[in-house]
Amino acid sequence: MSNSFRLGVLGSGQGSNFVAIADAIAAGKIPATVAVVLSDVENAGILTHARERNLAARYIPPGKFRTKLDEEAEQAFVNELNAAKVDLVVLGGFMRVLKGDFLRAFEGRIVNIHPSLLPSFPGLEAWKQALDHGVKVAGCTVHFVDAGVDSGAIIGQQTVPVLDQDTAASLLQRIHGAEYELYPKCLAALARGQILVNGRRVFWKSE
Repeated sequence: MSNSFRLGVLGSGQGSNFVAIADAIAAGKIPATVAVVLSDVENAGILTHARERNLAARYIPPGKFRTKLDEEAEQAFVNELNAAKVDLVVLGGFMRVLKGDFLRAFEGRIVNIHPSLLPSFPGLEAWKQALDHGVKVAGCTVHFVDAGVDSGAIIGQQTVPVLDQDTAASLLQRIHGAEYELYPKCLAALARGQILVNGRRVFWKSE
């Protein structure tokens, strides 16, 4: 299968999920190519990782708001993704809420990974929420992005046991390990056209 399915990756931090995705593509596990990597943080590690792999990587100033992109920045992100002809927008630790115009530009084509078993523990520091709540099973969720907070249709989930001796840091480390397996698996299914969406329910077609 050709790698004509094009990903645009957005991230604000070190880009560990991006590395897992890029490595999976290189290993032939995802029939896709990374068309562009964009960040709202000038010295973000994700940009370094992308440049080390000779991928297009750009910083776009986010504007005046702390938790979202301003109008000009939002349009700049949309323009870059359109110019790169991306089929899917992949959020890899992108720390800004995406709003109306961005969501409309890529409706049904934005995915994110969240460090909890949604709909439990949306929002920030979900692994700490899980630990504080005393749940026995945590995990991660790949989902489509909509206008809510971590509320889009669920594509895939992977569980992680919460151990008695867990700290927030140790639990997060194991959740990250699950993320590095789940995200590439879900992206591969999307790239192969194996994902069917019916309202809030997502079905996987067999290969």
